[in-house]
Amino acid sequence: MTGMPEREPSATPDEEEAPSKALWAERTGTRSYTGRNARGAEVLVGDGEGRFTPGELLQIALATCSTLSADHRLAHALGDDFAAVVGVSAEKNAEDNRYGSITAEIVTDLSRLDEETMAKTVERADAAIERQCTVSRTLTAGAGNTVFFTNEAVR
Repeated sequence: MTGMPEREPSATPDEEEAPSKALWAERTGTRSYTGRNARGAEVLVGDGEGRFTPGELLQIALATCSTLSADHRLAHALGDDFAAVVGVSAEKNAEDNRYGSITAEIVTDLSRLDEETMAKTVERADAAIERQCTVSRTLTAGAGNTVFFTNEAVR
C-alpha cells in the first residue's frame, strides 16, 4: 500500500478520462522537465544550461504579465513599435525558502513625451497592470496552492 488513493477503474480503457493537459510539464531527466501548453509552446525547466528554474519562471511571469498589461497604454503614447526591456529581480528569504518580494522594472524611452504626458502614461500603465496583470494580482492576494499525487501509469 502506497498511501496514495487509486483511481477507480472505468468500464473500458476508452471510457477513461485523461487529465486535462492544457498546461503540463513532463520529466525529461534528473531534475529536468519540459513545460508545455496546448498551443505547442515549450519551456525547459530544471537545473543546468539552457533551463529556467521555477523561481526564474515566476519572476519572468510577473515581468511579462506586467508589460503585456501595460503594452496598449505605452503603445498609445509611444507608437506601436516602441522598444522595451523588463528587468526582474527577487529578494530571497533563504531561511523560509521563498521569495520575500519580486521587483519588475519596465525600461522604455519616454524622453519624447512632455512631463505631463509622461506622468499620465505611467499612471495609466500602472492602473492597467493593477487591473489586468493576473500574476501580480495573484501574488498580491497571496494565492494558496495545492499539490497532490495520483497513482497511475504515465504514457
